[in-house]
Amino acid sequence: VQLQASGGGLVQSGGSLRLSCVDSGLFLDYYNIGWFRQAAGKDPEGVSCVTVSDGDTTYADSVKGRFAVSRDRDKKTLYLQLNSLRPEDSGLYYCATDYGRTCPLVPFVKGQGTQVTVSS
Repeated sequence: VQLQASGGGLVQSGGSLRLSCVDSGLFLDYYNIGWFRQAAGKDPEGVSCVTVSDGDTTYADSVKGRFAVSRDRDKKTLYLQLNSLRPEDSGLYYCATDYGRTCPLVPFVKGQGTQVTVSS
């Protein structure tokens, strides 16, 4: 698996989690990369997109001000800090890339994901 996410779990509303995505495919160095989530029975939603050239990050309106992306190129890891979590944030979170350099991304290459469940 080239993009392996971890860090999910069960958390109460208002809580926080930090997700990690280990990139064994070196996508972080060459392509834009981002986080997606998919709730049960719903279509995938792009959460964030990181531009490879300057690290500029865009966020979905639903998470702005609550989620934050960071990257550690030495560790080949992309992080997603989730704060002020809400039940509607529940879903399978995964990182993905599309071999491109523009945002938003299409999750062409994606990992297995990690489950986030927020209880009310």
